[in-house]
Amino acid sequence: QREFTQKKTFTSWINSILAKHTPPSVISDLYTDIQQGHLLLDLLEVLSGQHLPREKGFNTFQCRSNIENALTFLKSRSLKLINIHVADIIEGKPSIVLGLIWTIIFHFHIEELARTLACTYNQPSLDCSSTVDSSPKASRSAKKSAKIKERWKMSATKALLLWAKEQCSLHGSINVSDFKSSWRSGLAFLAIIQTLRPGLVDLEKAKARSNKENLKEAFRIAELELNIPRLLEPEDVDIMNPDEKSIMTYVAQFLQYSKNLPESEEDMQEKVREAMGWLAAQEEKLAKLLIDTENETYYQKCKEMMSFVETFNQEKNAFLPVLSSKRSEAELSEDQKQMRKEWDKVISQINEWKAKLDQLLPSPLGSIEAWLQEVEHLQAEDLPDLQDPFKAMFLFREKIVIFKGLMDCFDSHLDTLQSFKNEDENNVPLVLPEKLEEMKRRFSNIHFTNSSTFLEYHYGLCSAMANEVTLKLNIWDMKYGSKESVESLLENW
Repeated sequence: QREFTQKKTFTSWINSILAKHTPPSVISDLYTDIQQGHLLLDLLEVLSGQHLPREKGFNTFQCRSNIENALTFLKSRSLKLINIHVADIIEGKPSIVLGLIWTIIFHFHIEELARTLACTYNQPSLDCSSTVDSSPKASRSAKKSAKIKERWKMSATKALLLWAKEQCSLHGSINVSDFKSSWRSGLAFLAIIQTLRPGLVDLEKAKARSNKENLKEAFRIAELELNIPRLLEPEDVDIMNPDEKSIMTYVAQFLQYSKNLPESEEDMQEKVREAMGWLAAQEEKLAKLLIDTENETYYQKCKEMMSFVETFNQEKNAFLPVLSSKRSEAELSEDQKQMRKEWDKVISQINEWKAKLDQLLPSPLGSIEAWLQEVEHLQAEDLPDLQDPFKAMFLFREKIVIFKGLMDCFDSHLDTLQSFKNEDENNVPLVLPEKLEEMKRRFSNIHFTNSSTFLEYHYGLCSAMANEVTLKLNIWDMKYGSKESVESLLENW
């Protein structure tokens, strides 16, 4: 499944690039069409803007020469081509071809785009290699340069993820924590579209639709309105563990689109002033509402809150271009910095209000809401990346125990929620029906993602154990004296 998805996604991405070549070319079957080397060179020429040497014919020698030229060019860009050989590409070996194409996508597409976000998210830039200690002691190690490259590679992925999180954060509780199951519902794609082009989607309606309907709608709008090639199909994403590389390739196209949006300085400043006025009015309106509803019933408080948020979300569309500005903190004017602070303040106040209302939920919904939040928080947390594998082992074990304990309550909490009678003795509703539906949707999301969460924790635990064993084996690579002392050491360990 993963290989099939990658082949389809990478082929569509390559064709979107090859359409810009002169003359345009197209790939029908990735594994066979790449064997001649011509299309690979076409792709690299468009991406690099350079003219690359090539053999014009199609015999075995000429095809081999073209592929060698392509790999030589990639190596000249300091790309690591581990286990990628000319013979494997000529044979069209799927794993090798997909590995090569992913290396090209990551370097020329994702890394280049993420480089522009490096300052914004305080990530190390590729230029950091120029600031590395140039003393003889430092320069003698080629490994240091490789580590910097690897660190940037991780940062490029993280920068793209942070950008996606930022776009989604403007639309309430749409959490993005990875390039896998976070995108399964389709809401993250729709939220990014709404940020880039306000008014194209209705997120409230989307929350009531199925995953496949949302994904279909997102891909359709992106293709028709944003001219973003349709690299994925709903069935590629709405699965237990969607392919991370395919989703990253597609999401990067939205970042590319955002970079191409025109931004007039004068218009921007005017919009900032308007946004500041609107945010001040929202803060005032919210403060008044909190006072006016202080003695109201829980149901009425929720109704007022929902009405406020609904209006807030509709009105904010006009200000999304300035609220989601792509500039780094250093490039922002004082007004823009102040506007971001005001935005964060209003959002924080709305979230505090929601949290207080959740605490006032009638029994037994209060305890169910607390359970939902605890599970969601655990699932949204980044996996620990500890250098000490011994500490990592304990941390992953602890997470597994906590998560398992929480999931043991899943069925009982769901049964309680589904059997909840939503009216008091006077037949007056206790909770807004929308709140109950939202809680049920969250149960559904947890049900779909709990297996992959367990798998990630166990993978982290096994990796930490393997690293710990490797460390122990490495320190044994020396003489420890007598047979008895070594046996004693082994026994103690």
